[in-house]
Amino acid sequence: MVQIESLKQELKELEQKLTDPEFVSDYKKVAESSKRMAEIQRILENPEEAETGGNEAIVEIRAGTGGDEAALFASNLFEMYKRYSEIKGWSLSVLDSNQTTLGGCKSITFELSGKDIFKKMRYESGVHRVQRVPETEKSGRVHTSTATVAVLPKAKESDIEINPEELEISFYRAGGPGGQNVNKVSTAVRITHKPTGIVVSSQKERSQQRNRELAIEILRAKLLDIKREEEEKKETSARREQIGTGERSEKIRTYNFPQDRITDHRIKKNWGNIEKILAGNLEPIISALQEAK
Repeated sequence: MVQIESLKQELKELEQKLTDPEFVSDYKKVAESSKRMAEIQRILENPEEAETGGNEAIVEIRAGTGGDEAALFASNLFEMYKRYSEIKGWSLSVLDSNQTTLGGCKSITFELSGKDIFKKMRYESGVHRVQRVPETEKSGRVHTSTATVAVLPKAKESDIEINPEELEISFYRAGGPGGQNVNKVSTAVRITHKPTGIVVSSQKERSQQRNRELAIEILRAKLLDIKREEEEKKETSARREQIGTGERSEKIRTYNFPQDRITDHRIKKNWGNIEKILAGNLEPIISALQEAK
């Protein structure tokens, strides 16, 4: 596995640094390196921890093609994951959301904490497609809409170093549905990472400083995800997993309401009773994906 090899290499580099007299004369660097070495050794003793990304993840859902219907579908997916997390005993905290006046979500970002989160949720990343008759459709025509899901392991400060000089930070008032301002004070935070162009935001907390910290957490997770994708591209095709590359553009699942069928295209398997699955009964799908790993 790429990350295990990367950790072994990092451990070797740290061990070499600790033999350098000039390096060991800096007590602060020695303390930081020793702490990181202990962390790496703990992960190497329990490789599954490196694979699941720990017990915390940041999930981002974005409406794709389909306008208001796509935003409503994104909201459906969020409710599905919310109810699934309740069933699993996980905690869920919304970090940022952009809602529509019809009750949909143009985008929503949330954090999950609990046992085996990344191990369970990692295969949800990709394009989700829905086929159904929208409530606003008078002719009864079936529409196809999409939403994208990104599941990112929460990164530690030691995983990714962020240079403050590479950040552009702005503050704004937290908004409600349809862009309505719900706060009179500009506590919401938007951060642009200039080298990559990644933009993240947080408006959950009343404190500007806390929203800044949460936005940095989201950014760090995204940067770690990019780093891991770059590492995975170096792998040969023989080492790719059976259930797909995990690329964001990959269509992974279709929710067909007229036929009451959910199809996961990676393992070519179908399930009935869409409403039950959207109510949080996602375990049969996730278990099937884990078994196909």
